[in-house]
Amino acid sequence: MDTGPGDESPRRARRSVLRALACGSALAVLPHAAHAWPAQSQRPTQARVAYSLSPDDDAFLDDLARREFRYFWEQADPHTGLVLDRAKTKGLPDIRQGGPPASIASTGFGLTAIAIAVERDWVEPEEARERVRITLEFFAERATQEHGWFYHFLDPLTGERQWSCEISSIDTALLLAGVLTARQKFADDPEIVRLATQIYHRVDFQWMLDGDPYLLSQGWKPETDFLDSRWDSYSELMILYLLAIGSPSYPIPPESWIAWARPEIAYAGYSFVNCAPLFIHQYSHAWVDFRGLRDKVAPHFDYFLNSIAATRAHRAFCMSLSRELPDYSQNIWGITSSDSIKGYVSWGGPPLDPRIDGTLVPSAAGGSLMFTPDICLPALRAMREKFGDRIYGQYGFVDAFNPIQGWVDPEVIGLGLGITLLSAENLRTGNVWRWFMRNPELDRALGLVMQPYRRVAGAPQRTLYGA
Repeated sequence: MDTGPGDESPRRARRSVLRALACGSALAVLPHAAHAWPAQSQRPTQARVAYSLSPDDDAFLDDLARREFRYFWEQADPHTGLVLDRAKTKGLPDIRQGGPPASIASTGFGLTAIAIAVERDWVEPEEARERVRITLEFFAERATQEHGWFYHFLDPLTGERQWSCEISSIDTALLLAGVLTARQKFADDPEIVRLATQIYHRVDFQWMLDGDPYLLSQGWKPETDFLDSRWDSYSELMILYLLAIGSPSYPIPPESWIAWARPEIAYAGYSFVNCAPLFIHQYSHAWVDFRGLRDKVAPHFDYFLNSIAATRAHRAFCMSLSRELPDYSQNIWGITSSDSIKGYVSWGGPPLDPRIDGTLVPSAAGGSLMFTPDICLPALRAMREKFGDRIYGQYGFVDAFNPIQGWVDPEVIGLGLGITLLSAENLRTGNVWRWFMRNPELDRALGLVMQPYRRVAGAPQRTLYGA
């Protein structure tokens, strides 16, 4: 998730969060083994509120989603399919020497964005298929890879490694999510299916264990070997572990699912497995439909309800800061990893992060549209109405802005646009969930580690392998 080599890259910030478990400071944190709350299905604060989109809501989301898709179409190289990590808000050429690199995670969001665009007639079907084929062909046959894993940042024109970055396990997983979405959306295209299957089945998940029986490494560098950090505590890791457990070629043990820690907190009447910032509760859900599922092993966490609780707690947290930061309010809120006037910062809450300075990050609410539209839609619409074209342009919302400091980010970031686009589509149609969940490897993985336990309106009938 890096967006640059500055003082605090998203990768370094994410690792510091996981190592320190700072999300538990100053709050009631209970270790997994000492779980003392009732099952999540019995916690009223976690319940989803019924919400029907009004015509105005749908029109707003349609305009936002079209703009966000434009980013993934315009800011991708037509010969490699690689999507830039970030770009200027008006899509102008970047003034930095060499320009920004492409991000494999943004490219995964981009492949999914193309599937959405075809479904909504925003792009000609054959143009979309050709772009998808080009992208998959690049990763299947030309991109540098190590045991099937890819470098985090690439030159968009050549695919060469950038910034001496790592082979990234989580960013490869987000790329694979887009690859497998495309495989199902374009299932009638034999070449797309062949290339997508080749890319996924080649990934050696066992190699990324680096000798550990269960926990995956966060990455590898040719200069230094495997990174010290592992995916050992709740975060955006769920999609990575499901892809690894479900792999038909190099699967890791199902026990890996229960090997990572699940630190719980209580805040403002909400109890949930937590680690700030908010994107952690969103990314896996952009593709995996966790509705109506819970862990097979006690205390049987329901991660969809968990993300609902985390979003509601985050809004309450932002409102608690309104005395010192008056731009935060009931309908204008949201902090997650983002640009700021001081550079990129991985921030959020609860608990309180002393670096929070009044910056607002639209993708905090945007990425949770699929969980809590009753509070996220009003937040996005209020930001749009209050701040207007200063923060809303060719590609939708800027990555971040700070009304107190009079600062507006001159750039957008692919990950922020992507999570908002996919979350909005899941809210409106559930299409991304539907496409991704058709992959039998994912169905098998979910069947090994989770079980259906309740019917959810709009969710498919669960027929999980092994459930």
